[in-house]
Amino acid sequence: MGKLLNTIKIVQSRLNPELAIEGILLTMYDMRLRLSNQVVEEVKTHFQDMVFDTIIQRNTKLGEAPSFGESIIMHDAASKGAINYLNLAREILQNNNMTGMSAEEKVMTDKVMEKLKISRELIPIKRKKLNYVN
Repeated sequence: MGKLLNTIKIVQSRLNPELAIEGILLTMYDMRLRLSNQVVEEVKTHFQDMVFDTIIQRNTKLGEAPSFGESIIMHDAASKGAINYLNLAREILQNNNMTGMSAEEKVMTDKVMEKLKISRELIPIKRKKLNYVN
């Protein structure tokens, strides 16, 4: 964490004094590993509200997608990794009030999802292959 803070300070002082951090994204999370859970706890304790609620979990499909030259959404939209990244996109849009949803609707949506035990995951959509014509 010390290196991360140092890197941010260096970039702000040398390259972009107006640099603002949107948030800290935790990736390669494996809930089975005690170390992963400890890292999440420590980062959330230290950085508090700067940490995104969405955590990108370790997933084989995330590793496969680049070797096929595809994004995770195009490779397997129903995979855990794709769902995590879609949730991240939604979270960023909501944090920046770009969803067209009122604060009340956001709270209602979260409550409904919690009640349905969806736990902030998007319902996977079937992947469609897009054919581009030049």
